Amino acid sequence: MRILLILAVVSTGLAACAKSGPPTVQALDPWCRPAPAGALSAACYLTLTSNGDDRLVSVASPAAEMVEVHTMDMTGGIMRMGPLKDGLKLPRNKAVALTPGTEHVMLIGPKAEVAVGTSVSLTLTFDKAAPLTVTAPVRPAVLPGG
Repeated sequence: MRILLILAVVSTGLAACAKSGPPTVQALDPWCRPAPAGALSAACYLTLTSNGDDRLVSVASPAAEMVEVHTMDMTGGIMRMGPLKDGLKLPRNKAVALTPGTEHVMLIGPKAEVAVGTSVSLTLTFDKAAPLTVTAPVRPAVLPGG
């Protein structure tokens, strides 16, 4: 009887430890827009959901010289784009969509044509969660109404 009580206490403690571990992040629907050989950049998109408050701090890819997480905004009638210096905030259990016209992954200096039918490997690094590697197929963007 005493052994069962000890096992119950230990099991409860282990379950509590498992729940308090680092967040995990799920990546859904990764994809990249095509870019011709010699293009200076290409954009990729995906939706991230973390089970705890976290932050996407960097992205790497063997397909590009450098990769940055970018944001876009319209200020004074001018569209501006640039890297997020502090990464991308991932609130707990809230889907964060990186989509055309908003935050996105920018491949800077693609090493080859980013062609429809191929794919790009992206390794996402987070502040708390373990790194996550996804494969993003290259496909044309679907325009609204099309």
